[in-house]
Amino acid sequence: MSASLELAQQLIQRPSVTPHDEGCQELLAKRLTAVGFSVETLQFDDVTNLWATIGTSGPLFVFAGHTDVVPTGPEDKWQYPPFSATVADGFLHGRGAADMKGSIAAMIIAIERFLAESELNARIGLLITSDEEGIAINGTQKVIKELASRNISIDYCLVGEPSSSEQLGDTIKIGRRGSLGAKLVVKGTQGHVAYPQLAINPIHKVLPVLATLTDITWDEGNASFPATSFQISNINAGTGATNVIPGQIEVDFNFRFSTELNADAIQSRVTQLLDEAKLNYQIDWNLSGQPFLTDTGRLVEAVATSIQQHCGLDTDRSTAGGTSDGRFIAPTGAEVVELGPCNATIHQVDEKITVAELDKLSDVYQSVLETLAS
Repeated sequence: MSASLELAQQLIQRPSVTPHDEGCQELLAKRLTAVGFSVETLQFDDVTNLWATIGTSGPLFVFAGHTDVVPTGPEDKWQYPPFSATVADGFLHGRGAADMKGSIAAMIIAIERFLAESELNARIGLLITSDEEGIAINGTQKVIKELASRNISIDYCLVGEPSSSEQLGDTIKIGRRGSLGAKLVVKGTQGHVAYPQLAINPIHKVLPVLATLTDITWDEGNASFPATSFQISNINAGTGATNVIPGQIEVDFNFRFSTELNADAIQSRVTQLLDEAKLNYQIDWNLSGQPFLTDTGRLVEAVATSIQQHCGLDTDRSTAGGTSDGRFIAPTGAEVVELGPCNATIHQVDEKITVAELDKLSDVYQSVLETLAS
């Protein structure tokens, strides 16, 4: 059994459903301490974070990841128990295999081999949280603030999110779109559908505004980002009766926006449309991440070169997908790239990765270290 596989199994067997860590970081801390890292636990409320460093000078290269996983759903639907870390037919099965305990195991083994085989001429860090799959308030976001208070800045950050599509290394993430959500409540006057003159139907009032928002071309995107998108995710109104005009409507929507826009401009345009429609409304905004992009730099080139060396691929540099903790790290000025195993089964029943890609991922990570830290 390979070292990467053995460690990945040990991590998966700890049922660390967000925001719980269940001893994963303690296991990592013991291994890191054994090879010379200074390790500390940063606890914020119910979230456990690990910050570990080695080296005293030079650029700071950080691996970032999370030990928390999403819930399994009905466990009897799984081919193998989700926390058994079963190996069968060349696959490692289990919740977190791809997202992202496999990556963390590959990181640790890559670091151990690198320190045994190469001379360290930089600083290496690990930032591991148990609050990425949840609300992500007390995890990486808080750690970055703590590091800033200590005047610690990250130069290069490799995030182990499962970026690959069909085979390891075919895609890396060099950025992510921003995410701006909103809950809109529009109030009317409840009444009988037979007497509309005595009521104000908030559904009728808000629908033209929603149609306008849907039809707007917010931007054309750019070479690295697709165009900004607006999506309605929930609409709730009515009492359940078919003869009652509702008193209010609630609408949840989200913008995934490129570097061509900013949150203030989006909010201003939406508010203008709501005001022009003379609606009685309340809107609460939630900016969960600004867009970020690392389209050039030493980290991107080191990762692409390592993938070519070990996987024989010219990797696709993408900004597609949802948010990641890279959104908290990139604003500090760090170069941020995401590279991990195939994402075909993440957040699904029967999550799995191939054993072969787990070992190869560790080789890729080690080569990146050799380029940037030796």
